[in-house]
Amino acid sequence: MLLVALVRLYGLADAALPDYDSVRNWQIVQEVAHGQLLHLFHHGSPLFSLLYAPVAWLTTDYRVFQHLNALVAVAALGLLASFIAREARLAGWQTALLTLLMGTSLFLTFSGRDFTMSSWSLLCFAGLLRAYYFRLQHATATTLYRAAGWLMVGLCFNYKFLLTLPILSVLEWWQADNLLWRNGHWWRVAALLLAPYLVLGGVGVLAGLPWYIWPAIYYKVAFPEAANAAGRAATIRPDGLYYLRYLWDFESGIVWLGLLGPLLGLLRLRRGAALPLEMYLAVWGWCLLAGMSLLIKAPRGLLWAYGIWYALAMLQLRQLPKVGIVVVVLGAVGLNVRRIQQEIYAYSPTSYPAVAAWLQHHKAGPVISTVGIGLAPFRSASDSVRAVFSDQQAAFLRRRGHRYLLLDNYWRVTNVAAFDSLRRLPSVAAWPEPLLTSPLLFLEHSEFTGLSYEQTLARQRAAHLDSAQLRIIRW
Repeated sequence: MLLVALVRLYGLADAALPDYDSVRNWQIVQEVAHGQLLHLFHHGSPLFSLLYAPVAWLTTDYRVFQHLNALVAVAALGLLASFIAREARLAGWQTALLTLLMGTSLFLTFSGRDFTMSSWSLLCFAGLLRAYYFRLQHATATTLYRAAGWLMVGLCFNYKFLLTLPILSVLEWWQADNLLWRNGHWWRVAALLLAPYLVLGGVGVLAGLPWYIWPAIYYKVAFPEAANAAGRAATIRPDGLYYLRYLWDFESGIVWLGLLGPLLGLLRLRRGAALPLEMYLAVWGWCLLAGMSLLIKAPRGLLWAYGIWYALAMLQLRQLPKVGIVVVVLGAVGLNVRRIQQEIYAYSPTSYPAVAAWLQHHKAGPVISTVGIGLAPFRSASDSVRAVFSDQQAAFLRRRGHRYLLLDNYWRVTNVAAFDSLRRLPSVAAWPEPLLTSPLLFLEHSEFTGLSYEQTLARQRAAHLDSAQLRIIRW
């Protein structure tokens, strides 16, 4: 666990918040800390802001929040590893290898270095996965309510926990013990799941927000009223190859053993019989892959599945001699660390502090930025960076007295191609920002852009040709 934490935290102090959502969450946490609850239900995750608000009473340094969030992701990994090791009866050295293998997943490392809900979401999913397995093994009210409790907390962090409901329904049907429907358990579970919406919704009403704002976010995500700034309007986009291509290009080859290895176990399944641990994990992984392949995509769509597949690979490898297991797993871990160096560490150093220093030296005042707000944590005033999504918005702010514009290449990442006239203007200063050319960052935004896997990486290759990703324009 210590080694995994070191991998996750290495170089993080020199990195900026990687995306718009991370910076926005950092700003909202500070608002909530000062009693401003207008954006409490941003992304349908009120508990995220409420948990970090006390930290904002002590510091506003984004790096503190970023490091804390990274450690939460490590704790999530520990919870998942301990559950699997206990149920699979792994020896100590096998548990260590399992932890290292899961902990060096390229995407889990990448997502564990931001300030979004992913870390807490992963922690809640690990808790749900363990609690529901115990519910299947022991059909008691206690195990049922414990699993429902993890689901309830997960919904307070991430609306995507709604997508676990079809999987849980299938597992309930397969178990065929009718526990949910006996002795009124179903309505108690329903009441437990509804409780946060009533309690936190009531807090929102007291703050002047509509009572329906939280569930309305779900509706808006499923049925967007209009296309976003990148022109993406639909939420359904079937593509059975997107995630398989990502796994092939970026994750360890050992993950395929976890994904495909349990298929033979399907022949031995019988409805009503207890699911073995490997098949239980495999069902979750396969269902997540199938369901997410129907929606708009980004690697975070399978956030919960990566650890499962690495764990399943480890369980499959137990058939080898001890030396064989150690050699294969440590080899895979070494290759994972090499990928982390190439795809994460190499893109981490940021130039935003240099941009902020230049602007302060020139007494720039409020600055316009093209889509990205990565500069905001480095400015003294939280409202000193204004994001724009078109030339027209930039021109309007220029007339209002804004004299400096940061041509931030985040607009390329998000595919908001509305700055042709600005690109032709001469710049007075320029800096590289490696993260804005990262393949993983581009792929993470394909959910926002709606672009395919090939289209996204084609844009990344084009962006990589730019000599500088941050340019200051003075009007």
